[in-house]
Amino acid sequence: MSEDVSKIWISAGEASGDLHGALLAEALRARNPGLSLAGMGGPAMVGAKVDVRFSMRQLSLVGGTEILSSLPRILKLLRDTRKTFEEFQPQAVVVIDSPDFHFHVVRRARALGIPVYYYVSPQVWAWRSGRVNFLHKNVRKVLCILPFEQAFYRERGMEADYVGHPLLDQIPLADLDRLEPEPGRIGILPGSRRKEVEGLLPEFSGAARLLAENQPGLRFSLVRAPGIDPELLLRHWPQDLPVDLVEPEARYQAMRRSQFVLAASGTVSLETALVGTPTIIAYKLSPLSYFLARRLIKVKYIGLPNLILDRKVFPELIQEEARAAVMAAIGRMWLANDTSLP
Repeated sequence: MSEDVSKIWISAGEASGDLHGALLAEALRARNPGLSLAGMGGPAMVGAKVDVRFSMRQLSLVGGTEILSSLPRILKLLRDTRKTFEEFQPQAVVVIDSPDFHFHVVRRARALGIPVYYYVSPQVWAWRSGRVNFLHKNVRKVLCILPFEQAFYRERGMEADYVGHPLLDQIPLADLDRLEPEPGRIGILPGSRRKEVEGLLPEFSGAARLLAENQPGLRFSLVRAPGIDPELLLRHWPQDLPVDLVEPEARYQAMRRSQFVLAASGTVSLETALVGTPTIIAYKLSPLSYFLARRLIKVKYIGLPNLILDRKVFPELIQEEARAAVMAAIGRMWLANDTSLP
């Protein structure tokens, strides 16, 4: 991206992308204080003084089939995005993750002749590898955050740079090292999308109840992701089971203070690994989405720590295994063994 660029559009579709977009905005402004930044995102990008024209809350989606019920809203958002491109006239568009939505944004940017950079690329090395052809045709450069991705894209004739994972700059590891896990404190991180929360939190709360019945005195920290309504979380948590609701800005402290964590699959599992907290990773889709995913996914693991290290550091409970009883059984074993890392 040349130094004479004065307008950039940054688009994030979920909480982790919003955080990455905010860090990117701050880094870009450090190099060019007069840069005009607009886009789609959430509270982190707003805090980084990006002119957020569209809220990422419009994209509370998971997977393939769930997008159908939101199609009219998504189509309107795409029309509005193209119109905003025509008015704002960015000299570059940066899209962050969320490929099911952002591929459509990429098409609209390219139709207007705007160069596109893909930051936090789709996991085409894991599934739907045919999308590499789309990226090759429509994206100027892929900015990779996982070490093996750069070679993957370059071997396929694409421009790609490994820029490091933004979490390494984002997580205050030195401060967290001064905190000790609290015995009997369990973290609950049910995801950053409504569908994720609705699918996983009933199982997480069920596991919490089973653990509390077995070992009275346990304490639970329920961490709210940006963009998730607290009422949604409390709706799926038993009223008679005490819980501390943790705001997004305190999530890393909550992770560190937990003896172990129940977490949705995604960026959060890498966060808990960097913080050093044992984690049970859970992943659930609608039956049709899971049926399709089983036939398309080509990697052994779904958790980022497991993928990066190519071994199962954290247990993964997928679909039918992602049940309260299974989670509680692992949790009881970890509590009995002081939850040393697997």
